[in-house]
Amino acid sequence: MAVERIDTLVVGAGQSGLAASAHLSAAGVPHLVLEQGRIAERWRTGRWDSLVANGPAWHDRFPILEFEGVDPNAFAPKERVAAYFEEIARMTDAPVRCGIEVVSARRNPDGPGFRVETSDGIIEAQRIVAATGPFQRPVIPPIVPEDAPVTQLHSAAYRNPDQLPEGGVLVVGSGSSGTQIAEELMEAGRDVTLSVGPHDRPPRRYRGRDNVWWLGVLGKWEVPTIDPATAHVTIAVSGAKGGQNIDFRALAARGMTLVGMTDSYQNGTLTFAPDLAENLAEGDRYLHKLLDECDAWAAANSVDLPEEPELRHVLPDPDCVTDPVRALNLAEAGISTILWATGYALDFGWLQVEAFGPDGRPAHHRGVSTEPGVYFLGLPWLSRRGSSFIWGAWLDAKHIADQIAVQRGYEAFDAECRAGGA
Repeated sequence: MAVERIDTLVVGAGQSGLAASAHLSAAGVPHLVLEQGRIAERWRTGRWDSLVANGPAWHDRFPILEFEGVDPNAFAPKERVAAYFEEIARMTDAPVRCGIEVVSARRNPDGPGFRVETSDGIIEAQRIVAATGPFQRPVIPPIVPEDAPVTQLHSAAYRNPDQLPEGGVLVVGSGSSGTQIAEELMEAGRDVTLSVGPHDRPPRRYRGRDNVWWLGVLGKWEVPTIDPATAHVTIAVSGAKGGQNIDFRALAARGMTLVGMTDSYQNGTLTFAPDLAENLAEGDRYLHKLLDECDAWAAANSVDLPEEPELRHVLPDPDCVTDPVRALNLAEAGISTILWATGYALDFGWLQVEAFGPDGRPAHHRGVSTEPGVYFLGLPWLSRRGSSFIWGAWLDAKHIADQIAVQRGYEAFDAECRAGGA
């Protein structure tokens, strides 16, 4: 089989891969985008049915195309997001090949660049852009044995309440995904217990402006690094139902049972950490601190926005907080399903190059790897807080495309020197 050669190979045709393609095309860089599924496949089949974007349509998009037919302040449903990226691919004439899996990528032993084995043959590329994103391998903590008498699934496999067996549901994880799924299940008539860990709880809207706007004017989207101590703290904010604030006490008042972090399992009984009250209080502190910053910005800039003091009101602690559940026999409680909304791990097993640190995570600066010719896109905090968002992927991809163009310039100069005998 003939070996195909290309300057730059982009792996993944989600938001990061398509952003990379658009910028590479603008820079005149020959490239190819490989996608093992369809364009934006994770939006199509890797999420639950009712998922919407977590930012309003005016903000969570590429600057070259608006969400036609979607109110700018609305949150696009997942099918519309997938269609949006198909429109981007057509608009930019992205050279995407779908249904092709990248099996491995290694340094080319016979010359410069990389030798990439795919399900459709061998490709030799001078450069590789890994744009497979952060949602690669669902993580279920090894707490409850697989053979325990309870159904277990990750949020990546959840679609709707009807797919679960009858009975109560324990949702583990209080970020956007876990909280939205827990509320959906409760509204479907299920008895729901939500395991709440440490979290930041920003407002969805405040003083007439969405959270994304406030993060912008406060300069928080551009924060370049994250405190390692809070690197994995979840964000509890929702685009569901047109966008709403998440208030765990309000969910409890409607019938949901809150517990602390899921700790251990033995003989059908789960135990929970004694941290529920503190986790809720810390979420309140984050909210109030952010509201203070918003108010201070509005005052300093003489911006007349309607005040919203009611958002600072803290509901009374429900019984499940004042008298917390520390242990729960699943059978006695009627819980038939544990749904783990516990995030994802990176999986770069296909990328067999020296581009990773001792912890196995990509070693890079703003997506430029320590391995020459390898670039990363779509990772959280790749260059800033907004890196894993749609608009953030666009900005990061521009930087990567610029770096590739610079390297191509050096290579062209070297080729000219060699041709001239210099």
